[in-house]
Amino acid sequence: MTRRLAGIAIALAVLIGLVILYSSEFLTNAPAAVPASVQGGTAHLTLQTVPTYGHAPEPDWVSYLVQDPSGHWHHSTIFKLPAHSLVTVTLYQYDTSSGLRNPFLAQVRGTVDGTATLNGKPFSTASSDEASHTFTVPDLGLSVPLSGISSSAKNPCSAAPCPLSNDHNTITFSFRTPGPGTYRWQCFVPCAAAFIFGNGGPMQTIGWMSGELVVS
Repeated sequence: MTRRLAGIAIALAVLIGLVILYSSEFLTNAPAAVPASVQGGTAHLTLQTVPTYGHAPEPDWVSYLVQDPSGHWHHSTIFKLPAHSLVTVTLYQYDTSSGLRNPFLAQVRGTVDGTATLNGKPFSTASSDEASHTFTVPDLGLSVPLSGISSSAKNPCSAAPCPLSNDHNTITFSFRTPGPGTYRWQCFVPCAAAFIFGNGGPMQTIGWMSGELVVS
């Protein structure tokens, strides 16, 4: 009995140690929060999704990037937004299609008018086969599918940040922030190449395909 209790105690100690290690890694390695540009009471959030980051520590990982108010791109997925405000998102999509596993995610949800635009054309439902990523904030009921570029695109981007001269789709939408708080967002397309079922790696890592909206 004593040995059994000792074994359980050791296992619990190891588990607690792993949790502490994971938490400390997150706290020390999480990217800096980047504020949206605010003009006339409206926040403007500019993002891009890229098929390969192209730099250390994970050059082959798919990723999001965000533009600061000065126009500089940052490898971060933590965005600062004002509370109780209109947010207009412009997202440049440089990745190819990978398809949705759940058609529910092909629907635009939680935007101001229930729609988004793809290269200037409004839509409320995207083709499940053409989707590459999503921008989804579960706590806000917000989800927008992001259609990918053609697999035969002539001028794809290979390293971030990607210029507008590379092939891309432009998706825009607007939503309203709630009160102050931290709201997690996530891409729900299993887009992590070389990982089992497309999950793991960038899909589970803050700073790549998931992040936070810091609303204040």
